[in-house]
Amino acid sequence: MSDTRWLSTEESAAWVRLVALAELLPGALDAQLLRDAGLTHFEYGVLMALGEAPSRTMRMTELASRTNATLPRLSHVARRLEERGLIERFPCPTDRRATNATVTPAGLDLLASAAPGHVETVRQNVLDALTPEQLEQLYSIAGAVLTRLDPDERLTATSCQFSEGPAAARMG
Repeated sequence: MSDTRWLSTEESAAWVRLVALAELLPGALDAQLLRDAGLTHFEYGVLMALGEAPSRTMRMTELASRTNATLPRLSHVARRLEERGLIERFPCPTDRRATNATVTPAGLDLLASAAPGHVETVRQNVLDALTPEQLEQLYSIAGAVLTRLDPDERLTATSCQFSEGPAAARMG
């Protein structure tokens, strides 16, 4: 293929590092959350999304979109969270074909107890390694890529403002 735009040495080096980061960071986040709260990072994200939703409730289809999950994956995780009393699922009152999920008080309590350790893990593994200038660059770089990967802003990360500070980093 003569039209292939092969990676330059610099592009290849940056790409390899990005892939390594994408492979290693989820494991570090999962390890801490599993140890301290018995949650995976994905489960934490589900609870966070529900906790930040109006009335702490969301349709399962919207929750799947917000967490970048398939409905079968989300249903499996929701069942586990429901068995632990962290969320409840129920028929949507305005559309009986849909199912809603809401975070329970126990789920909110677990989020509150898990958040400090999660934030510290995010700081230790990512944020504290960066200068303020690099943090701003990370924000800009991630935003540029996210506008292509998530143009509809399903994950809400694209719309986060840099000036939001710590609140924007809670999801991690």
